[in-house]
Amino acid sequence: MLDTAARKLIDPPLNRLGRGLASLGVRANQVTLAGLALGLASAAMIWAGHCALALLPLLASRLADGLDGAVARATQKTDFGGYLDIAADFLFYGAVPLAFVLLDPVANGAAGAFLLAAFYFNGTSFLGYAILAERHGLRTDAQGIKSLYFSNGLLEGTETIAFFVLLCLLPAHFAPLAWGFGALCYATATLRILAARRVFSDRKDP
Repeated sequence: MLDTAARKLIDPPLNRLGRGLASLGVRANQVTLAGLALGLASAAMIWAGHCALALLPLLASRLADGLDGAVARATQKTDFGGYLDIAADFLFYGAVPLAFVLLDPVANGAAGAFLLAAFYFNGTSFLGYAILAERHGLRTDAQGIKSLYFSNGLLEGTETIAFFVLLCLLPAHFAPLAWGFGALCYATATLRILAARRVFSDRKDP
């Protein structure tokens, strides 16, 4: 819901930084993998109980997630780069809730499972929509220039990162926060399916 507004603020400085990195020979896929490594390091720190400190690599990983696209635009965008980016994102988004479950399985297990199932459903609705949009030639750059069609929803990347920050600041409240955010993920996916029905019901395979 907030991604469109956020992109207007962060894209100009990211693009400048991306051009600077590209001029130094840095490749977009390298930035993607560095961001993934930082994200997984953050999850490992959460598992070890250092939730507040985990914010540093977590936020750095999200900076890298924005920078890889900026570097790609300054050099050359590839389909594999877009594919690698979305795969790394999904791994990161799953690793953080898993880390909280591993930190305290008794207190966080059920809520964490609910949240991960919600992420799975929401991710499926997102990717399925993107596949159909690509098949029918639909395009949007509302969430920035992407390799895949990004359909909007109640919860997008900006809200998810804010949620992860809140979890790191309030780890003792993981369970109620996860139940609430997971429910909103289910609502987001359901609304996306309803939107897909409206957009694609009358369309035939090209």
